[in-house]
Amino acid sequence: MEQTVEELVADVFSRACTSREALEHVTGKWSLLALSALAESPHRFGELRRRIEGVSEKMLAQSLQTLERDGWVHREVRSAIPPHVEYRLTDAGAELVPHLLGLIEFVEARMPAVRAARAAAEASRTSR
Repeated sequence: MEQTVEELVADVFSRACTSREALEHVTGKWSLLALSALAESPHRFGELRRRIEGVSEKMLAQSLQTLERDGWVHREVRSAIPPHVEYRLTDAGAELVPHLLGLIEFVEARMPAVRAARAAAEASRTSR
């Protein structure tokens, strides 16, 4: 008997699980930063690009398109003068972001330990 999509159990460890791809989309460096920036407020493309230092226009555009396709971000074309596009979180995106911010805060708080571990690994490598 064939299962419908609603009956399938999400298992990120399974190669066929679609949640694996969605997880990859939200945890990619540029997507994670875009979602975090949009948690602050809706942004135009240029504002996002300035907020996320180091992202190329191409990578930001790809990330936003993927996040929009997955339902985390809403893209709205404003008919102002001049016309512009604004990005904001969807309800699902707003529900997702606190989890991502928690991850960011955890990693930032652990940076002294990360730097120490890196230094120890480098010292071990050079003493061989």
